[in-house]
Amino acid sequence: MSHYFRPFANGTRTDHPVPGLPFVDDSHLPLDEGPEAIEAVGRHEAQGTWGRFDPERSNGGWRAFTTDPINHNLAWAVRYHPEHGRTVILMSDGHTSSLHNDWAGDPLLYRAGGYWWDGTTWYRPGQIWDPVSQDYERRKAQAAVTVTASDMLDGRADPSRAHVLKVATFDREAPTPENWLDHLAMWAQLHAQQENALPLDRCVVNVASPELSGDQLLGVPEMAARGEISASTLRAYISRRESDVPLPQATVGGRAQWSRPVAEDWVEARRRSADGVRAAMSAGDRDELSPGAAEVRDRFANDFLSTLWERPDVRKRWILRQRNEASVKEVADKLAWSVAVSLDRILPTDILGATIRHAVLDDFAEMLRLRDAKSRKKAAEKPYWWDLNLTIPVAKMLDWFVRHHPDAAHWTIGEIMREAHNRWDTPADATVKALRSALNMDGELSEEVLKDYFDRLGPGKSTS
Repeated sequence: MSHYFRPFANGTRTDHPVPGLPFVDDSHLPLDEGPEAIEAVGRHEAQGTWGRFDPERSNGGWRAFTTDPINHNLAWAVRYHPEHGRTVILMSDGHTSSLHNDWAGDPLLYRAGGYWWDGTTWYRPGQIWDPVSQDYERRKAQAAVTVTASDMLDGRADPSRAHVLKVATFDREAPTPENWLDHLAMWAQLHAQQENALPLDRCVVNVASPELSGDQLLGVPEMAARGEISASTLRAYISRRESDVPLPQATVGGRAQWSRPVAEDWVEARRRSADGVRAAMSAGDRDELSPGAAEVRDRFANDFLSTLWERPDVRKRWILRQRNEASVKEVADKLAWSVAVSLDRILPTDILGATIRHAVLDDFAEMLRLRDAKSRKKAAEKPYWWDLNLTIPVAKMLDWFVRHHPDAAHWTIGEIMREAHNRWDTPADATVKALRSALNMDGELSEEVLKDYFDRLGPGKSTS
C-alpha cells in the first residue's frame, strides 16, 4: 500500500506516511522479489513502458522504478534501505527518473517542499552550490523535531472510515482525504501485518520546526520583496519554472508560502548565480555589459566613428548617389578589418600565451603522473609524444591561439618545449609531435597546415 506522489512534489515512504496524501494498493508489484523483478515489469519499450534499478553501494540498498503495468500514465518508484525500510511511491509516468536521481546518496525522506532527512538530521532544500564538494550546501533546519506515526495516532482515528485506492481507477485530480488520520490508522493496521515491519515510533510522518510554523511563513509578496523583484515577476518565474524558485513549504487557500530561511537561501542563490554575477559586474553600464565588454564596445565605437565620419573618403559615401551595396560592403570590410587586427586589444597575447603554457604543462604533468603510477620502470624513462596528451579544452584553446595568433603561439610552443625538456628531459620532437597530434584530433586546422606549421617549430636539421 503506497502513497500517490503528485508531480513536482518530493518523496515519501511506505514506512513513513505523508500527511494528506492518499494510500494506493501496490500488491500487484513484485516488491518482495528484488529490484531486478521491479525493473522487469516495465521493460517493454515497444509498449511505451520502462523500468530501471541501481544499487546503493554506500549502504547496501537499491533504487528502482517501473511504469505501472495496468495504467501506463502512472509509474512506481521504489527504494530499499537496510535500516530505514522500503519506499514505494506512485507518480506520473515520466517523473520517476528525476526522483530516482534525487534518491541517490543521503536523502531518505522529503517533507515540507524539499526539507530532507538523512536518517538523523533534517536539512533545508539544497540551493547554495558548493564548488569544492560539487554539491549543494547542507543547511540544517532550526530545532527540527521528527514526527512519527505513533505521535499522531492517539486512538481517536477510526480505520473503518478509510479505504485503499486502486491504481486502475485512480483519479489524479481528486482532492486529498479530509479524514487523513483515519487513513493513517488503516495504514498502521495493515503495516503491522507486514513481516519485519518498523515500529510506529520509527515511521516518520513529518518534520516540525520553528521555521515551519504558520506565523513564520512568507507569501508571494514577501518572497518577491526579498528577491528585489515584483510579485508578478515571481509568479511568472513559478509558472515558467524559471530562476530556480524553491518549492513552497505549504499551500494555504491555494497560495504558496515559504519558510524565511528557504527564502533567504533563494536570495543568496540568486546573488551567486550567473545572472546575479553578470548584474553585479554590469552595474551602471547602459547596455548591461561587463566591464571588459564595455571597454571593447567603447574602443571600437571610437574606431568606427573615426573610420565612418572623420575620414573624408569614407564620409562621402553617405551621400545618396554613392550609397550602394558595393560602397557599404567596402566600409563594412574596413570595420571588420579593424576588429581583426585588434584581437590583441581584446585578449592580450602575452597573458593568453602564459596561461596556455601553464595549462599544457599541467596536462603533461598529469599524464606522466598517471603513466608512472602504472609502471615504476617508466618513471625513469624520458617521455615521448605518446606519453603526452592534452585534455580537449586545452587542445581547443591552443588550436584557437595558433589560428588567431600563429606567431605568438609559435613563441609559446617554444617555451613549452623548453620547459618540458627542463622538467622531464623530454626530447623537443616528442613535445612537437604530442601538440600536433592533439591539434589534429581536437582542432580545426587541416593536417596539411598543421604539418607545415609544426615543421617550422621542430628541432633544426643538422647540416654537418
